[in-house]
Amino acid sequence: MEAWLSPLIAQFLAWLALPEHGLSTVFTIAFISATLLPMGSEPAVFGLVKLNADLFWPAIWVATAGNTLGGVLSWWMGYGAHHAIDKVRSRKVQHSPANDSISDRMHWRALQWLEKLGPKACLLSWLPGVGDPLCAVAGWLKMPLIACTFYMAIGKFLRYLLMTSLLLWVF
Repeated sequence: MEAWLSPLIAQFLAWLALPEHGLSTVFTIAFISATLLPMGSEPAVFGLVKLNADLFWPAIWVATAGNTLGGVLSWWMGYGAHHAIDKVRSRKVQHSPANDSISDRMHWRALQWLEKLGPKACLLSWLPGVGDPLCAVAGWLKMPLIACTFYMAIGKFLRYLLMTSLLLWVF
């Protein structure tokens, strides 16, 4: 299987690297990096803007859109996982943090904190390492998708604007 898959992947990546596909490349990379796959999209945005300064705002908006849609996909994965587990369970068990270990209590407190913050917690979806799982947890907790998407977009837009501006200033 790898013999036929490697050339396809290489051809796809070569196609995305063409200058006329710059914004679609940024969108694709930003989308994939917002899922649970470990990948950063800032170098792609910076590279495109460094090569063509006229694409600063389009690149920021396209990266924000791709990354936000990736966050929405993570939200749906969390929502779907919760729905699937609820279906599999024959009965719901009430969980009490009283008899848990320290890590379980910390996990319980984190979930309570997220529930208290609500969709506004998705403003933190731009954070490396915790942002992507945060979107999935928002879906798991069945937070409103529209509000979560709105807050995700704000956080991700500000991240791309700040990171790209800083990188352009430094380099």
